[in-house]
Amino acid sequence: MDPFQLTRALVDIESVTPNEEKIGLFLFDYLKELAARTGGHVERFEVEPKRYNLLAQWGDPIVTLSTHIDTVPPFFASREDSEFIWGRGACDTKGIIASMIHAVEALVADGVRGVALLFVVGEERNSAGAYAAAKIPRGSRFLINGEPTENKLALGSKGALRYEIVAHGRMAHSAYPHLGESAIEKLLDALEKIRRIPMPSDSILGASTLNIGTIQGGRAPNVIPDRARAEVFFRLVDSGDGIRSAVANASKGLVEANEVLYIPAVHLGSVSGLETTVVSYTTDIPAFDGRWGQPFLFGPGSIHFAHTDQERIPKTELLEAIGIYQKLVRQLLQK
Repeated sequence: MDPFQLTRALVDIESVTPNEEKIGLFLFDYLKELAARTGGHVERFEVEPKRYNLLAQWGDPIVTLSTHIDTVPPFFASREDSEFIWGRGACDTKGIIASMIHAVEALVADGVRGVALLFVVGEERNSAGAYAAAKIPRGSRFLINGEPTENKLALGSKGALRYEIVAHGRMAHSAYPHLGESAIEKLLDALEKIRRIPMPSDSILGASTLNIGTIQGGRAPNVIPDRARAEVFFRLVDSGDGIRSAVANASKGLVEANEVLYIPAVHLGSVSGLETTVVSYTTDIPAFDGRWGQPFLFGPGSIHFAHTDQERIPKTELLEAIGIYQKLVRQLLQK
């Protein structure tokens, strides 16, 4: 398949987390045929029942190109016009998979060895595939992770810190509020303090940000609420220790602050000759924990269209990425 055909074939296989089995089987067969023609070797590793990571390698890996095969919901099939390929996963990351495969195919046809493809499950939820891969490193010295960066090399990506904020109160008739204790008022007071937390900055990654994503609580307009909860999400540019301490202080005596997700911010490798950027989203890179090599982040497509009903990838960027991935691999193999 040419890059556009392969992208559309991948998009048209629904792989919303954790339903990666069908796309895993498709890619295993596709890579197995490619490896048979080019002297490679393909394996698959079970992460959970019916969920597999895939590894194709040509010689002992020195440079590994990796991305994820799952998508966010909802699924919608591919379509194509003169400029774009549309559909769920077009840029996040099925067009990237297609460009990586074609890049490696061109490299090995030219006699290059020491390159591998690693496709993992679960990035959109908990990086289960990357954590599993980190337990079985193969000696790779460099990891090129694929996410939509508009064909710019990302110098860093922000981390993530998510809390569930829980407030408890005491029910009463709303005509007699002094007999109750409002969980919603406690929650609002805590959230106001959290909103006032100073956001740290980094010279490369910029400023940390906060999003209050959900608020729930209460039972009826005429009942003093005995329960309320919110979810808050910080995008980190540092270790997050300062924000953790500030959240604990803001919550004291009002609410419970339960940490449910932590991913550190990362600074990434660079090479000469490529335009650079910084991204605010998180990736599988922290889950790999350096065990597949020094990380780089690059891919065609814009993150602004990922996770939307307008998801698409420019055809020109997809084709350009094939050449840039080859350039990156060749440069890293010289290090």
